[in-house]
Amino acid sequence: MAYTDKFIATDALITHLNTIIPTVTDPSIKANYAGFLSVSAVTVFELAVKEIISDFATKKNSIFGFYIDGKYQRINGRIKLSDLKDEHVAQFGLKYLDRFKKSLEKKEKALLKSSRISIRSSYGNLVTCRHQYVHEGSPTLSYEEVSKSYENGKYVIECLYNSLKR
Repeated sequence: MAYTDKFIATDALITHLNTIIPTVTDPSIKANYAGFLSVSAVTVFELAVKEIISDFATKKNSIFGFYIDGKYQRINGRIKLSDLKDEHVAQFGLKYLDRFKKSLEKKEKALLKSSRISIRSSYGNLVTCRHQYVHEGSPTLSYEEVSKSYENGKYVIECLYNSLKR
């Protein structure tokens, strides 16, 4: 299965919610939709990270892949950019860590130049929003910001995928 298949559920949720959000007038309901969407978005990012890392390890060696699958049974939200670099990619060596950093930097520069979008900030803000909503009940982003951050955050996952190729 391709890691991008993990995005299907949240993409469908956004399509559905985009028809509802314009009719919602209660700010607390809108905030809950934003929080709910942030949970869905970060969940599919977790699943994609797990898929990418598992596939990479399995392609390296089937026993190594089996070990990584066990290790990643419970990724539990550890997908901040620092986690991706220091915990997930670094375990495979500096070669892959450098690839990830360079890929991320290249995409960041390109999108900042063309669209004034920071994928690092978008991704980080989304993960923070999800954490804030789950643990304190109040998201830090609006529905629109969560939706845009999710779309921009996909580029971070793409960079991870592109850096973990043999």
